[in-house]
Amino acid sequence: MQHRCLFAGFGGQGILSMGQIVANAGMVEGHRVTFYPLYGVAVRGGLANCTVVISDEEITSPIVCHPTVMVTMDEASYDSFEPLVAPGGLLFVNSSLVSRKSARKDIRSVYVNATCLALEKGDGRVANMVMLGAVLKLTRMLPLDSVEKAMKKAFSVKLHPLIPRNMEAIRRGYEI
Repeated sequence: MQHRCLFAGFGGQGILSMGQIVANAGMVEGHRVTFYPLYGVAVRGGLANCTVVISDEEITSPIVCHPTVMVTMDEASYDSFEPLVAPGGLLFVNSSLVSRKSARKDIRSVYVNATCLALEKGDGRVANMVMLGAVLKLTRMLPLDSVEKAMKKAFSVKLHPLIPRNMEAIRRGYEI
């Protein structure tokens, strides 16, 4: 088993947090994991993406050129990364911010109204967690209890009170 993931959006959307949680959950499960963040100088509002590889075997590189799981949280990320998804891969699109549909027939595209669903719950900042729930449901890459344990490792102690709200958002994405 190997999942080559690329999470992309703009700074402030929780892209790196999403990747850290997935990477930590992979470690909780005993998998081999790499996490490779990339973000622009002006983090909030600038380019933000990261790659996560989760595998049962040795990982030869943290660089992911053709992800098997791609998450695009905004239009610019969709434009940049949709062509790179590996044939047979999954493309997750935040349809709240991306209005176009992929024309590719060699991938499975999943449209999640993540920002709107997060706002319905009263906090647009958890759109990344709604999307993560959808990713976890369709890929079956990690169980939810490992993700919750990973949040405790990824978040500083002062942010632990936010874990229940984040898990609620993940469950929302998982259910849809």
